[in-house]
Amino acid sequence: LFDDSEETCWSSDQGSPQWIEVVFKEDCCISSVTIQFQGGFVGRNCRLDIQKCDNSEVSVPFYPEDINTPQIFAFEPMSVAKVRVVFEESTDFFGRIVIYSLQFM
Repeated sequence: LFDDSEETCWSSDQGSPQWIEVVFKEDCCISSVTIQFQGGFVGRNCRLDIQKCDNSEVSVPFYPEDINTPQIFAFEPMSVAKVRVVFEESTDFFGRIVIYSLQFM
């Protein structure tokens, strides 16, 4: 997921919702997330639940396509401490999600 290897991935269990939580070692400013799913196992009705450095929280919805290529989702730049990537649904019948790459910029 974070090792830049095409041989590894994150695969969820069955069911919805699914999420990935990233806690940053230091506060950082981000303005986009790039996600590469495996086609057929893509999150739908997604959102970023962001905890800002001042401990306020904001949710940013995003809507991936069911494709294998990296997808970039931009939003207003903000200083963050933690991000939870939430997948309310999946394109897979059983609710599974597969991600090969997740990057915050």
